[in-house]
Amino acid sequence: MSQSCILVIEDEESVQQLVKLYLEKEGFAVISAFDGEEGMEKAQKDTPDLILLDIMLPGMDGRDVCREIRKNMDVSIIMLTAKGDEYDRVLGLEIGADDYISKPFSPREMVARVKAVLRRVVKKDNSRLLEYGNLQINSWSRQVFINNEPAEMPPKEFDLLWFLASNPERAYSREQLLFNIWGYTYLGDPRTVDTHIKRLREKLSQVQCSCHIKTVWGYGYKFEVSEGNNN
Repeated sequence: MSQSCILVIEDEESVQQLVKLYLEKEGFAVISAFDGEEGMEKAQKDTPDLILLDIMLPGMDGRDVCREIRKNMDVSIIMLTAKGDEYDRVLGLEIGADDYISKPFSPREMVARVKAVLRRVVKKDNSRLLEYGNLQINSWSRQVFINNEPAEMPPKEFDLLWFLASNPERAYSREQLLFNIWGYTYLGDPRTVDTHIKRLREKLSQVQCSCHIKTVWGYGYKFEVSEGNNN
């Protein structure tokens, strides 16, 4: 944990200094950026383990930064949002953030959230491969292939698909999925799960085998595979 590098993209110098002080005290290496463009450059150059990303940034705001980073990098992101702004929290999670912290925040809470997200980083294991007919899911490379073609799969969609496909036929409530995928008791709209499921279904509809995500009415979802399609 002490070798982890944190990129802080925050335009308020006082917040930058406070975050840097507490993170370095815990043994983290800290890189600072004061706007979205600078943050993008440093993310690509320094490949941090986690990014603390403020939503309200001059020029390119935090939402756009998150979207762009998610196109090219698999890095943990914690968004810093205005206190009580549920829309920003929900949108941040839906575009790929791993967690959020509301301002003003306790530095100790911030450090705890950073450590918790880093602990949840998927451990790479080159033997972890799921195959269901023409659907292949590789947790080592975090790639999904549908009919032998790579499918674009943002981090949270991949995590959700891997979790469900690793436990076929088992039904999970939305709350269970939020806890297992987002890793904490979610305070916003649980329909964020529905949004991710909808996107996954659109992609899985191209799979030439009988595997799909089924709605368990009044409860949640499960990954269902017809007999003979599970390799």
